[in-house]
Amino acid sequence: MKLAILSRAPQAYSTQRLRAAAVQRGHRVKVLNTLRFAIDLSGPEPDLHYRGKFLSHYDAILPRIGASITYFGTAVVRQFEQMDVYTPNTANGIINSRDKLRATQILSRHNIGMPATAFVHHRGDVRLAIDQVGGAPVVIKLLEGTQGIGVILAPEVKIAEAIIETLHSTNQNVLIQSFIAESRGRDIRALVVGDRVVAAMRRTASGDEFRSNVHRGGTVEAIDLPAEYEQAAVRSAQIMGLRVAGVDMLEGNEGPLVMEVNSSPGLEGIERATGLDLAGAIVDYIGNQVAFPEIDVRQRLSVSTGYGVAELVVHANADMVGRSLRDSGLRERDITVLTLHRGANVIPNPKDAVELEAGDRLLCFGKLEEMRSMIPERRRRRPRVRKLPKEATAAEG
Repeated sequence: MKLAILSRAPQAYSTQRLRAAAVQRGHRVKVLNTLRFAIDLSGPEPDLHYRGKFLSHYDAILPRIGASITYFGTAVVRQFEQMDVYTPNTANGIINSRDKLRATQILSRHNIGMPATAFVHHRGDVRLAIDQVGGAPVVIKLLEGTQGIGVILAPEVKIAEAIIETLHSTNQNVLIQSFIAESRGRDIRALVVGDRVVAAMRRTASGDEFRSNVHRGGTVEAIDLPAEYEQAAVRSAQIMGLRVAGVDMLEGNEGPLVMEVNSSPGLEGIERATGLDLAGAIVDYIGNQVAFPEIDVRQRLSVSTGYGVAELVVHANADMVGRSLRDSGLRERDITVLTLHRGANVIPNPKDAVELEAGDRLLCFGKLEEMRSMIPERRRRRPRVRKLPKEATAAEG
């Protein structure tokens, strides 16, 4: 295949290793500076220029988009997607993972274990937010910090309030998270490639430092990841829309707690800790996927007038409960079930014999009017404004 690595740091360890792994496997590979692209929207088909010239054909790209160029970098990745060039990490996936608040909101929707988190803007809401995550000590995080930068441990409520107020005064948005004391300055980095964890390491903070990042002087050791941690890592990456990701987790008393999903994970620390050719694993995965470029399903399926994608919830009192998909009546209404979400499990292309249960969430493609008619009417809230007493309305009349 012909592979482009989008990177502004051609001499970085990860970029060099990925390039070498591709060359070793006989692929043609180039490292292209992300900022030297120009997006061409003037013609009948989407196109790209690179350094002022039309870009030649590529089978796949591997984005290594830094936080400082997220907007432009993801625009370039999105253009490659529109050109049907395969990328393991979509533009939406990179954007979702880059913003810690957005990532936390998305993961919480899918029952992923995470430290208790709050996000507030007004200073009057800070004390309540700290109480909601379990009280001091709390961890304060900038929304787009990397490598442990912008992560602060506040031991007391007053200190936390002062730090948050100072950051807000400089127009910085922050998350407030519970401090997981049992992690004892340790976390786990799992490297997800496709639908499996190819390597994992435990990072341990140095001295009194609570942040375990290697860039902060932390030490690393290879580990065999327990099944529940592997499942949490893979699900988190897939929910984000990433096929290559570094998933950082804390070891909580009740299991894995996902802290972050990184769309451009560094390879140096984990390759040296494990002794594995992880760059090669990434290149091999991309090579096996180039014939199946990732597409925006909603975009493609919504171009037919009257048809679209929607999620239907099977309520406890619905007629479909206890019935198989075959007998549910969905097919007669021109509705196709793409995936069935049941708790933490996802069943792709569910068989006709699958019986529906209360709480199932069905991702469907079909007639929008038919799907809209299946959504129960929302319960109306009581009006908050009280009616005027009869005497007042009579007097006005």
